[in-house]
Amino acid sequence: MSPIRQNLQAITATIVATSQESGRPPDAVQLLAVSKTFGPEAVLEAVAAGQRAFGENYLQEGVDKILAVQQALGDSGPALEWHFIGPIQSNKTRPIAEHFAWVHTVEREKIAQRLSEQRPAGLAPLQICLQVNISGEASKSGVAPQDVAALAHKVAALPNLTLRGLMAIPEPAEDFDQQRAAFAQLRTVYDQLRADGLALDTLSMGMSADLRAAIVEGATIVRVGSAIFGARHYNKA
Repeated sequence: MSPIRQNLQAITATIVATSQESGRPPDAVQLLAVSKTFGPEAVLEAVAAGQRAFGENYLQEGVDKILAVQQALGDSGPALEWHFIGPIQSNKTRPIAEHFAWVHTVEREKIAQRLSEQRPAGLAPLQICLQVNISGEASKSGVAPQDVAALAHKVAALPNLTLRGLMAIPEPAEDFDQQRAAFAQLRTVYDQLRADGLALDTLSMGMSADLRAAIVEGATIVRVGSAIFGARHYNKA
């Protein structure tokens, strides 16, 4: 059995067990395999092991990989779901709108408007999460918690987009209770938006080091990379 297949099985078992321990259904959480810096062959290996949803942080690398994987799988291959989870520059929105099904990192109305305008007519609406800077770190992207509601209502009104929920990358913490506390803050913002009438169903939170705490606090998507594909070797900024 390949290492990627073994890792996927182990992560899936952790997700299912943690969900059940938290009183949630075993299929409550989607695993998003973060394949940044790994080539198409790693994605294809994960596909062969049953993985269908992949996250990319770097636009050109992601688009190239999507096309390479599609070519390798052919028309008869399984349908994959590609999520863009990296920072978004306003002059790079068109390829995102054209090639991805989900975007987790919207933090400005201008970006959402451009994604809406540039989403090809033949594709389903782009699924959107707003990135929230839940820990208030100056180095982190994301809208401040107190500003999320205003942005959410504006994005929800745009055509060609479907606002699904919120995403966050909290400040790293090794303590399980500290991890839970950060995710609980995002869950509070999410619950407030739902109470305010927005039909949200997605909390994208939790990565390799803190996915258990995220699941306990209600994550519906966990973004896992190194625990699936191994250590990364960065060749780009």
